[in-house]
Amino acid sequence: MENKLVFKVEKHQDGKKLREYLKLEKSLSSRLIKGAAMGKRITVNGNVVKLNYVVKENDEVAFDLVKEESQNIEPEKIDIKVVYEDKDLIVVNKQPGIVVHPTKSYPTGTLANGLLYYFKEKGENCIVRLVSRLDMDTSGLIIIAKNQFSHMALAREMSKESFEKSYLAVVHGNLTEKEGTINLPIYRTGGDSIKRIVDERGQESITHFKVVESFNGGDLVKLTLETGRTHQIRVHLTHLGHPLYGDSLYGIDDDKEYIERQALHAYRLKFPHPRTGENIELETSIPEDMEKLIEKIKR
Repeated sequence: MENKLVFKVEKHQDGKKLREYLKLEKSLSSRLIKGAAMGKRITVNGNVVKLNYVVKENDEVAFDLVKEESQNIEPEKIDIKVVYEDKDLIVVNKQPGIVVHPTKSYPTGTLANGLLYYFKEKGENCIVRLVSRLDMDTSGLIIIAKNQFSHMALAREMSKESFEKSYLAVVHGNLTEKEGTINLPIYRTGGDSIKRIVDERGQESITHFKVVESFNGGDLVKLTLETGRTHQIRVHLTHLGHPLYGDSLYGIDDDKEYIERQALHAYRLKFPHPRTGENIELETSIPEDMEKLIEKIKR
């Protein structure tokens, strides 16, 4: 039953059509239900049925999550640091300098290439479904769903309070307030630029921050995102006058002597498991290049 969702119809659910039961009672998406029905992957009491089947109390509904899938991504052997893994999802600690998914500029050598190789080696028929993403030069925890169901469930949870993403950043200067919330809208400037700014035309963007430790040359700050805008932490901290060390897009260009990339690490995740609903809490330690940076700015 590992790759199946199995439900027992309860008394108050008796008389509902299967489609309605799966969508309203089990919160499965219409797309997921339709695809599984077309693939004859939904059974009731061991028999394949149509979506207009009327469920009865004590019916056993089984939803097979396995389907033939492929992706136009070349599997490549890349060192992947797995932090957590089960039949529904995998969480990896991405190293800085790695793109998460192939692009025109980076067709190979991405995290997705490495994951496809990893799945293939394990004999798992999975494609790469990114639940969260990180910039090329941001390190830390990324969630990848192993099936359509877990991707749907995790993506839905991301906008809720039950889903927590926290980062560690090293910034220039010392923040006046040691703890607080930045609630400033973020706007894309337009054209070919990927740069964002704080602007009233932008989307609501909320970042909670707490200074972990202060040094002569800056602060180590913990940041928890309430919204997930592109470059949110980098834009917010730059707007406050405290850009990240190594952030050539928003910060200071001559930081190479300190660190080769923006000093930002996605160190903590908390989210409910898509199948069981139990909370998963994961943490990684601060990377070596950020530790070296802290040693330099302590002096």
